[in-house]
Amino acid sequence: MVQDAILEKLEKLPASLQTEALHYIEFLLQRYARESSPKEMPKKKRKAGLLKGKIWMSEDFDEPLEELKDYM
Repeated sequence: MVQDAILEKLEKLPASLQTEALHYIEFLLQRYARESSPKEMPKKKRKAGLLKGKIWMSEDFDEPLEELKDYM
């Protein structure tokens, strides 16, 4: 039913617009194929402790900030 309506409206278009419609349909098919295909690269498992020693936190991290003392 939808296909009949599409063909009916497509036949009313000039040849140049029919070609454009064909290109759009091909674009949609390619995009759909890309979205529906599974990812080729398997996800790597994360390793605990990988960044150990690369991140530090200052000793006064939990202390109130000087700029906000007026609001506390």
